[in-house]
Amino acid sequence: MAKYQQDVQTLLEKIGGKGNIQAASHCMTRMRFVLVDPKKADEKAIEQIPSVKGTFTQAGQYQVIIGNDVANFYQEFTKFAGIEGVSKDAVKSAAKTNQNPVQRIMGALGEIFAPIIPALICGGLVLGFRNIIGEVDLLNGRTQSLADVSQFWAGMYSFLWLIGEAIFHFLPVGITWSITKKMGTTQILGIVLGLTLISPQLLNGFSVATTPTSEIPVWDFGFAQVQMIGYQGQVVAAILAGFVLVYLEKFFKKICPEVISMVVVPFCALVPAVLIAHTVVGPIGWKIGDFIANIVNMGLASNFKLVFAALFGLLYAPVVMTGLHHMTNAIDSQLVNTYGGTNLWPMIALSNIAQGSAVLAMSFLQKRNERAQQVNIPACISCYLGVTEPALFGVNMKYGFPLICGMIGSACGAVISIGTGVTAISIGVGGLPGILSIYPEYWMNFLLAMAAAIVVPFVLTYIVGSRKLSKEDRVMEPAPATPVIEESAPAAVEAPAAAITLKAICDGHTLPLSEVPDDVFSKGIMGEGMAFEPTGDTIYAPADAKVTVVMEDSRHACGLQLADGTELLIHIGVDTVDMKGDGFTLFVHEGDTVKAGDKLITFSPDKIAAAGHPKTTVFIVTEPAGHNRMTFHTGIDVQHGETAAAELA
Repeated sequence: MAKYQQDVQTLLEKIGGKGNIQAASHCMTRMRFVLVDPKKADEKAIEQIPSVKGTFTQAGQYQVIIGNDVANFYQEFTKFAGIEGVSKDAVKSAAKTNQNPVQRIMGALGEIFAPIIPALICGGLVLGFRNIIGEVDLLNGRTQSLADVSQFWAGMYSFLWLIGEAIFHFLPVGITWSITKKMGTTQILGIVLGLTLISPQLLNGFSVATTPTSEIPVWDFGFAQVQMIGYQGQVVAAILAGFVLVYLEKFFKKICPEVISMVVVPFCALVPAVLIAHTVVGPIGWKIGDFIANIVNMGLASNFKLVFAALFGLLYAPVVMTGLHHMTNAIDSQLVNTYGGTNLWPMIALSNIAQGSAVLAMSFLQKRNERAQQVNIPACISCYLGVTEPALFGVNMKYGFPLICGMIGSACGAVISIGTGVTAISIGVGGLPGILSIYPEYWMNFLLAMAAAIVVPFVLTYIVGSRKLSKEDRVMEPAPATPVIEESAPAAVEAPAAAITLKAICDGHTLPLSEVPDDVFSKGIMGEGMAFEPTGDTIYAPADAKVTVVMEDSRHACGLQLADGTELLIHIGVDTVDMKGDGFTLFVHEGDTVKAGDKLITFSPDKIAAAGHPKTTVFIVTEPAGHNRMTFHTGIDVQHGETAAAELA
């Protein structure tokens, strides 16, 4: 009998049957489906299957998380279902047919902004601290700021602008780089294009509105003149310019002989792209960006602004679940750069808080359900720090009413925020820390809005949950008592698992798992662990072990089992499965026995970077085998085989 026979049968039934599967594939940890009708998949029933650790939909793919043994599960599934597996590229292509044009555009925007978000968050925090240092009068009867009375803080106030300017004024560089990264073209050309949009030779984009037309410098080509205007902080113009470069490079790569491609393609792509950026798409993008910002600003400043705020606050969380919320990053950035601030971002931070407060109420309601608390508590903390997806997908949408209660609380907070004129100086800092991005004169107003976003969802969720939650949801039943076996000698007590020290798997720097840009890993769905940012090109065994699984085709990951049954997963890079093994070399195969420090896999950092993927390497304990306490040493520099990376006790 096949190992997963019952689970495979159930999954096929609950996913909508063979006729609902358009394409199927797998990676190191999950099954990837493209479904004819995604609505036919019974997610709740699928997540109850013993082999399934979770499900989610991304970029048109329905993904079912299995774990290290996904290859065997996949083989049994395709054999039982009578379908043929296809390549991951084919799955991605098929997935696009499930997306309408709006979803594709929003998905593209999301992929463009995702790598930039850490910088935006950092910039928001920097400007927030800068506000506190130089804009808030806390001293001498509230007449002077720290910068007014201290040379050190005055210097710090000036210094922090260096970072804030680099992030927000030079945003076009990040955007054009990210577009080339997403589209798989030459990233350095994207960086150069971005630099030409904010060159110091140009009139600073923020000065255009106050500069007479006659004083704007021009390039004079004899038959035509082009204004030398910079695009500092412009979003739409940078996006359009980036795509012009991408498609020019792809065109010339297609028609140019390989032997001269290195010389011809960059020149023929970059020079026209820069010219088109400054003569056509730049001015058009500037107008589009201003138009969008003006429309939103009109809505926020009109007689109907409270209705606008209530609708935005109510609907933002559902919009996040569709992925359409990525558009707000572009709108917010445009508002900041056009008007010197945004009323939109405070409402986003309040929505984060409201959904987190709904989860907090669920945590109180389910305090006797240990399994639920393992999801509730991290999801609540994540929400309060500005990341709502764990709460939305893991808790609030699952039960329904917490989502609605959070939406109502978000609407209340948004109305207070807009009604009292709360304005953010920057974006990127969400949740409770979002107050650091607010102009100091609006702090009290924002605190009032925060109070509404905390209290209203909590009270509503608690009241509704007290009536709607079943006993099974509120209290986790204890496992049935083990029958007493009468013997002449007392039964042996199972000894606790022996402590194990796991060495670093590579040279580099360690990171918390939460910083991995892949939800399956960062949210702990596969288990506890850590990440490495390698400085070398080799991955080594952290302890004596047996190789239980390797990805022979993509060669980017492997699974290990220690002598006591503990199972580990090592996954090099994010989405590197798409590279089809290019740049990776395996030194082990399934069934091999390795010693601590043995070489497992080598990889090419340059090829991973050229493919547009992070080289962040994930290290997960997928099966703890009785180890109740796991300690991972993050935030340190390590050497393979020498530095202790983790202890299991």
